[in-house]
Amino acid sequence: MSVRNVLVVGGGFTGLTAAIALAQRDVKVTLVDKAPAWARVGHGLTIQGNALRAFRELGILDEVLAKSHPEDDGITLFFADGRVMAPMHTPRTGGDDLPPTIGALRPDLHEILVAKAESLGVEIRLGLEMTSFENNEDATATSVLSDGTTETWDLIIVAEGIKSPTRPKLGITADRAPSGLGIWRAVTSRTPEMKGGMAFPFTGDGALKVGYTPVSEDQCYIFVLCRPERPDNGLPDWQEVKRLMADFHGEFDYLRESIDESTFLNFQQIEWIFVDAPWHRGRVLLLGEAVHAVPPLIAQGAAMCIEDAVVLAETITPAGDLEQQLAGFYARRIPRIKGVVDASLQLAEWETHPGTPGADPGRVMGQALAALVPAP
Repeated sequence: MSVRNVLVVGGGFTGLTAAIALAQRDVKVTLVDKAPAWARVGHGLTIQGNALRAFRELGILDEVLAKSHPEDDGITLFFADGRVMAPMHTPRTGGDDLPPTIGALRPDLHEILVAKAESLGVEIRLGLEMTSFENNEDATATSVLSDGTTETWDLIIVAEGIKSPTRPKLGITADRAPSGLGIWRAVTSRTPEMKGGMAFPFTGDGALKVGYTPVSEDQCYIFVLCRPERPDNGLPDWQEVKRLMADFHGEFDYLRESIDESTFLNFQQIEWIFVDAPWHRGRVLLLGEAVHAVPPLIAQGAAMCIEDAVVLAETITPAGDLEQQLAGFYARRIPRIKGVVDASLQLAEWETHPGTPGADPGRVMGQALAALVPAP
């Protein structure tokens, strides 16, 4: 076995799935996260079949499906006035025996991952960050944590997300960049006949797109795509979102009116990064959104991170030369992720420039998802 003890830095989806996949292969894993305690934070997620395939390999598919809502019939595309534009069937990227898409609450999935990691003996230490590291001559790496603890590992996996402070310390110059988009997210109620959809505007005065994904029998995750700056217009968040949705009708009237001062809303400028160069230096490896994060326009951000974890564990746990294995892992992942990045950035360009001649988001989205049907 190339690695026997591993430090994972970051307890999001990437870090937890990497910890699980390695622990399943008898690697001793310690995971640290800067949060002082786990909290139920975050909104909804759209998870596609290729992520479900990875969840099955991690042994948590049944738990995930029990806490989610399937979208077996795809979604509907609408004009802003509520008229149906077209149905859109999502390719079964995980295979015919899995739902093409599910909607779930982010904290529910996080709790499933934490429980699985703990059941496999992963040591989880909260309230800690990695302050420094060093690659050693004996093919190990030493970490220094924020409590002063110094330890040596066969491999350090850094899953800190797009704002990773470790990335530049590894000499990687690529950095996150603006996409030209912002996004509001919320979880709110829905009616039983609302099966999932996206609506496109006639003008650019309000939201650039509004969509929703059911996450339970009576709730849905809603997103409002907009310009990246939150205007200083004196409106509280809930009224700003209702303003952005004012010209969206049909099912979106119900969603808009379900938002009030009690709705928990989150606004974020959407950034992206793609590190098209080796992700490791010695025995320190960047993983997930630390090296690839995209606008959430084909719902593949989390899926690519989860796939990373499964493929990495499969690659580095057999006997062999770890340097060669890490290089092989990178070479295997890059083409698949680049397809997602290219499609997402093309869609972002069209979203920020409505009415672009020749824009065909349905084709680009469909082709990108179809390319993910083969296993990673």
